[in-house]
Amino acid sequence: MKTLFPLKALQYAVLASVLLAASPTRADPITDALNAIETDWAKIYYQLPKQQQGPAYAQLLEKAVKLCGQYPKATGALFWQAVIKASYADHQDPVSALSAVHEVREMLKQVIASDPKTMGGSAYVVLGTLYHLTPGWPIAFGDDEEAEKMFQAALKISPNGIDSNFYYAQYLVDQGKKDQALPYFERASTAPVRPEQVFADTRLEEEAKQALTTVDGSPLNRKKDHLSNANTSASNK
Repeated sequence: MKTLFPLKALQYAVLASVLLAASPTRADPITDALNAIETDWAKIYYQLPKQQQGPAYAQLLEKAVKLCGQYPKATGALFWQAVIKASYADHQDPVSALSAVHEVREMLKQVIASDPKTMGGSAYVVLGTLYHLTPGWPIAFGDDEEAEKMFQAALKISPNGIDSNFYYAQYLVDQGKKDQALPYFERASTAPVRPEQVFADTRLEEEAKQALTTVDGSPLNRKKDHLSNANTSASNK
């Protein structure tokens, strides 16, 4: 059964690949706070055992919510609240996860409405992946046509971005368009590693390089069957 938010598919979108590229070069409290959250998220995802990730994401989500309260007009803070909630949903029961995924979608829409270039357009990447991998009606709102629109919007903002290219390539693979996906994986694999985000950039670059040689492999083949028991669970409440 597929998890609600396959972290292998969302990991760099959640890491906000263009966070610092979209932020002022001069350090400031909100930028420092966002960078700290990004680092904490990466440590949870890459270093903690799976069974410990849920509580850690819950604690990090509290920090993100507090940051949004301190900086209510900062779209970057709202973006992070959304993506951490998405990560945490992966560790919740189907009914709770279903509620969370709708909240995440609305948060990302709000980010885009306020400033579509937030994080270099990464909100579009996350939302596109969300539309693609979330089950469709009547369970949720999954829609590949909407996913395509979101990915194209992200690519328009960041045509050479590592996350916009990588996740669009994965989407194309899922659509059976492997040949079309390869140029996007190639672009992601050669994107510069930024000194501010070496940890995140290096790992996604490695995945992009691996994808170029294992495009038929299981890491890129995902099924939309999670939450199929959500209706049953909800009806039993």
